[in-house]
Parts: sequence; structure tokens; C-alpha cells
Amino acid sequence: MKHALAFVQVGVILTFIWGCGNPEKERRSPETSFIGVNHPVQESWGIKLAMTESGIRRGLIEAGHGAEYKIGAGTENHLDQGVKVTFFDANGQPSTIITAQKAVIHDNQDIEAMGNVVMTSKGSTVTVITTEYAKQSGKDKMIRSDRFITITRPEETIRGYGFESDQALKKYRIFRGSGESFIKQ
Repeated sequence: MKHALAFVQVGVILTFIWGCGNPEKERRSPETSFIGVNHPVQESWGIKLAMTESGIRRGLIEAGHGAEYKIGAGTENHLDQGVKVTFFDANGQPSTIITAQKAVIHDNQDIEAMGNVVMTSKGSTVTVITTEYAKQSGKDKMIRSDRFITITRPEETIRGYGFESDQALKKYRIFRGSGESFIKQ
């Protein structure tokens, strides 16, 4: 009986030693071929992603839940449960805050926001833009939408279909617009 017990112990030790490898010599990428179409490669909760440029903080993305999907040769990150994107100005102060129900971050750094999208500029004149869809381009940092939008400022409300704006919401163009303005007398 003692002899059989000793054999089991040696077998466990050999299996353990045999299963270990040198991580410096054996670099392998994770095996994801078993993951089906439309299933995330990984998921996270309570997400905070910093966006930097040359080591300077340019933005912060927050969401309650995120899932990374393999799309062709790249990936997409799908965010939901309270998405908030904060862009910072050159002084590190928040310049624009975007909230939405969902967002998708593409490999090329484009960010699409969907569902109750509210964009608010910070500064001396507050601008609030509401729509159901907006896309911030990673290339030129412009925010665009082809949907119905409402732009509200202290003395005016403009509505239209489609717009484009700089990231700070200071310079914008509205396509097919109409609006109301209040003139002080």
C-alpha cells in the first residue's frame, strides 16, 4: 500500500514538471479559433480607457461593460451600460463630454456613439448637441452625424439632419437645418 502511494506522488510531480514551460522561449498567441461568430473574444466591466497622444491625455472613455470582437484581421470594442467619452483641451481640462447608450471603438480609433447621444461642450458658452448617432473620426478628430440633430446654445436652438463639428463643438456645420434664435432688444 505504501508503495502505490509513493508511485502516485511521483506521477503528480512528474506531471507538474512536465506541464511547465519557459515563458521566454514559448511565446504563443491565445487560441481563439473556437470562438464562434458574433461572440466576444473578451469582456470587461467597469471600463476606463485613457486616450493619449505623445504621452498627453486627450480623452477618457468609460463604460459599464465592454466586449472585444475579432473582425477580419482587426478588432472592435463594443461598449454599453452608460458610455461616457471625455475629451480634454491642450491644458488638460475637459472640453467635451459625450454620453450614449452604446459605442463602438474601431482599430483606426474611430468612435461611434449610438442611442440617446448627448454631446456637451465645456467653456464660456455651453453647446449641447443631441442625436441618435454620432461618429468621431480618429483621423481628423471631427464629429459627424447623418441623423436628426438638435443644437442648443443659450440664445438659440438649431435643428437639422446631419452635421459635422470640431471635437470642442465650437465650429460646426448643419446640413438641412432650421432653427430659432432669440434677439435681445
